[in-house]
Amino acid sequence: MSRIGQKNVDIPSNVTVTIDNDIVNVKGPKGELSLSLHNSVSAVIEENAINVQKKHNAQIAQSMWGTTARLIANMIAGVTNGFEKKLELTGVGYRMAVKGQNVEMALGFSHPVIVEIPEGITAVIENATMTISGIDKHAVGQFAANIRALKPVEPYKGKGFRYSDEQVRRKEGKKASA
Repeated sequence: MSRIGQKNVDIPSNVTVTIDNDIVNVKGPKGELSLSLHNSVSAVIEENAINVQKKHNAQIAQSMWGTTARLIANMIAGVTNGFEKKLELTGVGYRMAVKGQNVEMALGFSHPVIVEIPEGITAVIENATMTISGIDKHAVGQFAANIRALKPVEPYKGKGFRYSDEQVRRKEGKKASA
């Protein structure tokens, strides 16, 4: 039984939530998000909370019950506070800069790498740290993962992209034989 699905999602006073035809709309000070509910769950607004309920007892309904509740909670957190990820770039000669709606990077390849910033996401670069922020948790995390996948941190010298809170286990290199 889902313990997450049983908990109601609280609605803060500065957020408005509407449910129309299985589409949940959340509007807050930072913006607006919407979510289409899976056909095995439903959501009901009760007082200052949202209650997610299963429509039947199938396995998919059980799976989507807690997931839907957390997606709605993330939407509410996004329109009130927003989300951010920090990526650090380490390596000699590696550079990055924001130019318009693109991030231009020199990552040791024979060509510059240019990545378009999705709508609703902002990227700010200070020194060798890129801060990615937005109201949609999934979009922020996916864009950060796409950037990190361009040059993941390697274990020998620690060069490449890493999350600011990521611990990289360093390996010892080859030893010279006598």
